[in-house]
Amino acid sequence: MARRAAVGAAGSIAGAGAAVTARPSVSVVIPVKDDAAQLERCLRSLGRQTRPADEIVVVDNGSSDDSRAVAERHGARVVTELRPGIPAAAAAGFDAAAGSIIARCDADTRVPATWIADLVDALERADAVTGPGRLRGVPRWVSIAYDIAYLAACGPALGHPPLFGSNYAMTAAAWRSIAREVHRDDPELHDDLDVSFHLGLRHRIARHRHLMVSISARPFADEASFRRRLWRGWHSVTSHWPSEFPPVRWVQRPLRRLRHRMLSGAPRS
Repeated sequence: MARRAAVGAAGSIAGAGAAVTARPSVSVVIPVKDDAAQLERCLRSLGRQTRPADEIVVVDNGSSDDSRAVAERHGARVVTELRPGIPAAAAAGFDAAAGSIIARCDADTRVPATWIADLVDALERADAVTGPGRLRGVPRWVSIAYDIAYLAACGPALGHPPLFGSNYAMTAAAWRSIAREVHRDDPELHDDLDVSFHLGLRHRIARHRHLMVSISARPFADEASFRRRLWRGWHSVTSHWPSEFPPVRWVQRPLRRLRHRMLSGAPRS
């Protein structure tokens, strides 16, 4: 309750006789299933922030290990989502978040001390921001190659930079505008690509290389895991076809963004 109250206080500041810009409140959402050891390290890195989160929401997606206990020990609010898969878990966390800014990382993410402060600053010029992830335990060139491949594969399909699930943030208002559109019930989708498809139609997504985090190289541990990741990426893209087939999307996207700006009365460059 104290955390929720703090968020509410941060979200509304009244000035005597003049408008005062409120300090944005930040919720960090972390979906987890049976990853207690990695979650422990992630939460430790979040505990060292120069600009602390107003709340941390850990979404337990049916863990049988100590993930819930780890989250509670670090003061996180635990939300239970029994529908399997990261899309459902992440969306449940976004729905539950009380902050005006929603940041997202994974249990195996380790963030630098200025991560939240940098995200908040970057969101002054966009509706959603993201950055790359450096793979731990592999040569640096592997991380660079993975990043280039991800951008090369997803950028043309979207017509804008893709969000990276281990490292992004968006305004709560942006999330609410797509909350009923995202695919929550398909556990084989990459949730970050799904959110990118829906968010990018009406909102500006910016990518900054300095928003770097550290992530586990587990998806590349064996050929089967890597193949499944590639298939999920293809499935995540083609699930939005034919209505979001790239040439169609490239034409529709600027028109939808213009319409959204006109209706919202809050234009962005």
